[in-house]
Amino acid sequence: MLEEVERWLSRRSWSVSDRPLPQLIAAKRASGTSVSVVLPALNEEETVGEIVAEIRRVLMTERVPLVDELVVIDSGSTDRTAEVARAAGARVVHRDAILPRIPAVPGKGEVLWRSLLVTSGDIVCFVDADLKDFSADFVSGTVGPLLTDPGVDFVKAMYDRPLGSAAGQGGRVTELVARPVLNLHWPLLAGFVQPLGGEYAARRSLLERLPFPVGYGVELGLLVDALHTVGLDALGQVDVGVRKHRHQDGQALGRMAAAIYRTAQLRLARGHLVRPVLTQFERGEQGFEPRTHDVDTEERPPMTEIAEYAERRVA
Repeated sequence: MLEEVERWLSRRSWSVSDRPLPQLIAAKRASGTSVSVVLPALNEEETVGEIVAEIRRVLMTERVPLVDELVVIDSGSTDRTAEVARAAGARVVHRDAILPRIPAVPGKGEVLWRSLLVTSGDIVCFVDADLKDFSADFVSGTVGPLLTDPGVDFVKAMYDRPLGSAAGQGGRVTELVARPVLNLHWPLLAGFVQPLGGEYAARRSLLERLPFPVGYGVELGLLVDALHTVGLDALGQVDVGVRKHRHQDGQALGRMAAAIYRTAQLRLARGHLVRPVLTQFERGEQGFEPRTHDVDTEERPPMTEIAEYAERRVA
């Protein structure tokens, strides 16, 4: 590991317990900083309500007003995700209702990008909507350094990721794809424990300047682009404990891995993929049958380039 990364680890890696809630509230009031929490959700009726309720119970009270707005962006759910989230106290916005002149495409990054248009916080915190046994520490932990240190612009959560009963075996795409790619090509980012984690917070002033890969590559893309935009010392990570969520099957992980590799390749060369598709195999009646999937290669531009966003800020 580079000496610069070792120094960064000692300076920019914290525990959620390092910043108690009273300290965060005092810093928030002193700075006048507002905080938005965004949950991208697609068919998450089993978990989204508990996450929303926990954030409201712990971080949106008169005594602890850490979060100013809590928004669930429905990415086209066919279950009761929107209804459950709304009943739990979130403002729910459908992906397709945001910036309708640009047709939405499927993908998590698409939803995160559009969320900037329907939130107003100076700090934006993203939380995946499939988390189980959710703790509000995921929010207060990642938001904390941004409230207390003006030199920090982007903070990722770090945690243990159990796979069933096996501790620390989650995050298979991280270990097999993202970590090797980052260590080889962006060694300054080798200190991030969970580079692909979906729980992180950043200043709006940074997010609005970054392009957003529309799919699974969004986390790696934002991390790499944040490094190039504000430098390593403006990035940090906070230990928030354990993350439990629904695990994907092997083929879904393969599609995630392809999208993440594509995101890395575009940032290495800013060039064109020769053949942006991935073929996988499933056993059928006639033996193994190929299934070919497009690897999303589209990215949304920095939000500052969108006229509607600029007009909203002027207003």
